[in-house]
Amino acid sequence: MKKLFILSSILFFAFFLLNDHLFAQAKPQRPEPAKGTQKKNQRPAPKTEEELKKEEEERKRLEEEKNAIQDDEVLRIETLAVNVDAVVYHKKTGQIITGLKKENFAVFQDGVKKEIVNFATPESPITVALVVEYSKWSEVFGYYASRGLEPGKYEVIRPVAYFLSRFIKPPDDYASVIAFDLRPTPIVDFTNDPFKLRATVDLLLRNNPAFRENNLYDALKFALIGGKGDPVVLENSKEKEIEYGGMVSVKAKRKAIILVASGIDTFSRTNYDEIRKIIQASGIPIYIISTGNMFFKLYEPYLGATDSISGAPGRLTFLQAQNAMNTFAKESGGQHFPMTFESEIPSILSSIDALLRNQYSLAFDPGEKPKEGKRYKIEVKVDVNGDGIYDEKQFVVQHRPYYIVLPNDKKK
Repeated sequence: MKKLFILSSILFFAFFLLNDHLFAQAKPQRPEPAKGTQKKNQRPAPKTEEELKKEEEERKRLEEEKNAIQDDEVLRIETLAVNVDAVVYHKKTGQIITGLKKENFAVFQDGVKKEIVNFATPESPITVALVVEYSKWSEVFGYYASRGLEPGKYEVIRPVAYFLSRFIKPPDDYASVIAFDLRPTPIVDFTNDPFKLRATVDLLLRNNPAFRENNLYDALKFALIGGKGDPVVLENSKEKEIEYGGMVSVKAKRKAIILVASGIDTFSRTNYDEIRKIIQASGIPIYIISTGNMFFKLYEPYLGATDSISGAPGRLTFLQAQNAMNTFAKESGGQHFPMTFESEIPSILSSIDALLRNQYSLAFDPGEKPKEGKRYKIEVKVDVNGDGIYDEKQFVVQHRPYYIVLPNDKKK
């Protein structure tokens, strides 16, 4: 019994000591005091003026978004700009001036200086539409001017063939040819394929004009703004008519019309005033090689003052034709080259090519939306040496002198 009592006492004390050790291990440890000078609960620092300003702006923004009324309508703002192509050359020598900058130019509309909003230096690629008179009268003029030594149609075909073969350079240049008599007919659409260009010339040489009428104004309107006409001849289309876009729809930076014609118009549906407005509105320069001049010089004494009863043109008709050509060239920003001798063709076409490839493209802000049908005068001045004085006596700035915004129903 005594031994049992002693054993029980030993077990009791052992159990008590073990529980006391476990309890001591389970108690949470007191955290060590934080080192440093910071307080356990710091007071918030006052906000800076910049933080308060940002909070106020954010509060206002959220308030505006909350009170905003959603509007599904889309507001479209149209930017108006008038494009002008200009060539600068020396008045006496004819040398073309290149390397000019935006600061060298000034544009005036009706005498008021306007801001130039866009400017591009000359680029070499060109896109041209050659419009050639291919009628019985042009054949007569050419035949008698050569004194019967060659077919009369050569007078109008030769400049076209020379330009297509010498001055259209693939892959960037493009050309189209439209022949006209009673109506305009596209021979080839815009291409730089030498085979198609050669086929165009061959087609004009193989055939002969069918009508003697020269509906020049209708042909110019067709070449500029397009319309319904005969399908392109070289495409061999089975359609009787096609919708032709015209030069205004061509997306090219350097584009122009080269007109080879006598300038005589027989009975176009488009009258003289209409074609002038279309030319002024299009902004496309027209470079004109007028034919029939040799015929007129040789046979002027034998011509009547007015047209004869047979329809032969008189002296007054030839003079009016030359005046019309001068007007079309000037109001389009192009030039008129009266051709008398065959030897003049290379120099004329070289001049046209140089003028085309050295145009400066300017666009100015008219300030307000132009009124439809109203004609606005444009004047471009140049300061070549940058001294602040416009060089009007020494240099010529070739550009279109007017622009007109046509009503929508007259643009097509």
